[in-house]
Amino acid sequence: MQQQRDSTFEGRLAGKVIFLAGATSGIGRTIAEVFAEEGASVIVGGRRRPQGEAIAQAISRGGGTAVYEPLDVTDEASVADAVQNTVGRFGRLDVLVSNAGGSAAADGPVTTASLSEFWQKIRVDLLGTFLCSRLAIPEMIRSGGGSLINMASLAGFGTTVGRDAYTSAKGGVISLTKSTAREFATHNVRVNAIAPAGVRTDRIERLIATVPEAREVVQRQTFGLIEPREIAYAAVFLASDESRSITGQILTVNGGLFD
Repeated sequence: MQQQRDSTFEGRLAGKVIFLAGATSGIGRTIAEVFAEEGASVIVGGRRRPQGEAIAQAISRGGGTAVYEPLDVTDEASVADAVQNTVGRFGRLDVLVSNAGGSAAADGPVTTASLSEFWQKIRVDLLGTFLCSRLAIPEMIRSGGGSLINMASLAGFGTTVGRDAYTSAKGGVISLTKSTAREFATHNVRVNAIAPAGVRTDRIERLIATVPEAREVVQRQTFGLIEPREIAYAAVFLASDESRSITGQILTVNGGLFD
């Protein structure tokens, strides 16, 4: 069930131009919707054009500002085109959310996970975050600063077994978040990450149904599956000026999962 938005949040992102990588489903779609509710101009980036265009059109019909931008985060030219098209349309770039990626049932322990699954996770989750940061940061600097929000995972801390390809990629995202935060703080560019436990998306529910280790982890979440809007609200805070003195941090949304 979708949670009701607190009306006091209205306008927290007013005037900001926000590029969302991996926004055509799941958490990314919800972030796009909530950011638009908060007054942002939202670029819905992703490979699935019909879904992306439908999301942007629905936001626009609801009174928000959103456009779809074709994006393959593993292709530097695609990322460069998407970023330049964003700046060409809106004149600036204030916030990047790198959300592309996710775990899969084909993952497993390091001794049995396929190399193709490993490289897929590295390409999409880690290289994708790297390339989006690489192309977006110079535009943020030209805009006077901005906020990067990387989507990590509790798995990136090495506390989850049975998903070693995903853990490797998300561990890299956590390290990249911390290093780029240090490197670009003097340019007024903040870099943080959100590290959720299990979130109620179609992909996670399929994973729970097919992977016993995933099901066991979610069963230990005291508050149950996290709703996508809870992640979106965390992203709103990190994107807004309310977090202007926060950088290099990993915000864990653990659903009451304790190790």
